[in-house]
Amino acid sequence: MLKRTFSTLTLWAAIISLLYFVGAHAAVWMVALMAVVSIYEFNKLTRAIGHHPFQIMSMVVAGLMIIVPYYFPQWNFTATDLLVVGVLGTAIRILGERDPATRTETLSSTIFALVYVPLMLGYFVRIIGQYTAPSASAGVLFFVWVVIVTKLCDTGALLTGMACGKHKMTPVISPKKTWEGVVGGVITSALISALFAWLFARWLPAGFTPLFAALVALPLAVLGVIGDLVESIIKRRADIKDSGKLAPGIGGMFDMTDSLILTAPAAFWLLRLM
Repeated sequence: MLKRTFSTLTLWAAIISLLYFVGAHAAVWMVALMAVVSIYEFNKLTRAIGHHPFQIMSMVVAGLMIIVPYYFPQWNFTATDLLVVGVLGTAIRILGERDPATRTETLSSTIFALVYVPLMLGYFVRIIGQYTAPSASAGVLFFVWVVIVTKLCDTGALLTGMACGKHKMTPVISPKKTWEGVVGGVITSALISALFAWLFARWLPAGFTPLFAALVALPLAVLGVIGDLVESIIKRRADIKDSGKLAPGIGGMFDMTDSLILTAPAAFWLLRLM
């Protein structure tokens, strides 16, 4: 618990400092780093299962899916377009695989990794680039908001579960999760979201009221829990506890982005309701 707390505080200090001093560019490169390292660790898990995804190619395509749409809008390449490039590259390269018995697994695992990790996380870049009013930092603040709402659900669920958790949610997938913990995590997310909207009202659109923020935080928190469970399913199948060793007490990058993968696109759509 001490290691996890220290790693969490250190990561948040680094993130807030970079975003404050560098702004949107730091946010975009953070998302790119998240996508590239997460897909590396995701592929490591699927390799442990017995699949053989194209590691280097998928990491390169993942980075391009995040960077190109933001920095080269004149090219009119969306993340989906670059995903298609990845699919084409995978289809061509699969013909040269030496072991015909694993070609199907290589094809499916490589393409799924590109869809599940960078395509989903790429919605963060759309949020960052789309919201520039009433302040230029609105998109970056929304990026931070999604991360806070999602990750503090984990913290709220952990503390609530430790205090009064009795009913196991998914004993086979994640034995430590309880229904009481999840409810506590969702409520925590809603409260933190409302507080965030109130504190940063000056820099965010008028429609992002504390009430609106609390309401949209509810589905985001639930999706964050589902994303965490999905990773647990994969890790159990691979018989690996953590996706990596990036942060002591937390694990790898994929252990940190597992919940964000589902909340990024959902947040993009929900913010359109403002």
